[in-house]
Amino acid sequence: MHSVAITGSGLFTPPEVITNDELVAAFNAYADRFNAANADAIAAGEVAAKPQSSAEFIFNASGIERRHVMDKAGVLDPDRMCPRLDARPDDAPSIMAEMGVDACRKALDMAGVDPGAVDAVICAASNHERAYPAIAVEIQSLLGTSGFAFDMNVACSSATFGIQTAADMIRAGSIRRALVVNPEICSGHLEWRDRDCHFIFGDVATAVLLERDEGLSSPRYRILSTRCATQFSNNIRNNNGFLRRAHDQMEDRRDMQFMQEGRKVFKEVLPMVSAHIAGHMADEGVTTDSLKRLWLHQANKTMNDYIGKKVLCRTPEPGEQPNILQDYANTSSAGSIIAFALHSGDLAPGDRGLICSFGAGYSVGSVIVERA
Repeated sequence: MHSVAITGSGLFTPPEVITNDELVAAFNAYADRFNAANADAIAAGEVAAKPQSSAEFIFNASGIERRHVMDKAGVLDPDRMCPRLDARPDDAPSIMAEMGVDACRKALDMAGVDPGAVDAVICAASNHERAYPAIAVEIQSLLGTSGFAFDMNVACSSATFGIQTAADMIRAGSIRRALVVNPEICSGHLEWRDRDCHFIFGDVATAVLLERDEGLSSPRYRILSTRCATQFSNNIRNNNGFLRRAHDQMEDRRDMQFMQEGRKVFKEVLPMVSAHIAGHMADEGVTTDSLKRLWLHQANKTMNDYIGKKVLCRTPEPGEQPNILQDYANTSSAGSIIAFALHSGDLAPGDRGLICSFGAGYSVGSVIVERA
């Protein structure tokens, strides 16, 4: 069995930013129009009035202050309330592939590796803009990598599941290098017209390069162990899919976008994730004192603070459990990798950290690494 290391990471950040204040202004304008148009039905108790949102409500509920998106104008249009991403011709790069290629090239540049030396590309993301051909194969073609490529989806845990998949192939000797890329256009599946979730997501793409750790001398993170787990739950769900028209369900239905039973998720996921991390660390002999960094899935600040305290058995010190969701919001599978990419360069050789992502499924994946 071969050793594996993460030798490069890359981050593509969309240039357009929506602040909480901007988002609230658009949502409240939409709510006012909806309530005016449905005034009689609301008065009769047949339709529920849309409540107002506020920047304070958003920050207190999530810790989010702003988010990056691929299209700002469409989201902030009270008559539209979703991004406007024009369809591209079939002979043009897809949006997801374009985002992913940018992140992959940055990871390759960090590692000093030519694309042609990469044996596999795994596009691991919550939402893929088409069923086939695979976005990963398109990224492979655009980059000029060799070998093979495929898509995978484990919702918000896709990145860590992808890392385990790539690491297992490298350990077994079937490949030497792999890119795990996470292009997430979460703005496309978010229901921006729902006050309880309209602030949650942003868009981004991340990538990590994994290599066989033989003859490497540059700074890198050795992968000491990986672990994944799933448990079925309907509490985070999206019912959209290719069978939609077969069920005569082409209308604009609420369940065709992101749906979440937030209180149930909080109650059920946090113990599952905390126990998963604690068990993984115990089995690998990693103590809380030896763990220098937790790069957690960036869904909610309260959730991360809870997990950090449970895992470390104390309140995390500044920098031990970095949060980036105040600037990026929830970016699904990419969140923990953003935290890793932005907050890993300062660790010293021998320092250990843990990457963890969790979400719909339920699913949870963890990766224990050591700076080399």
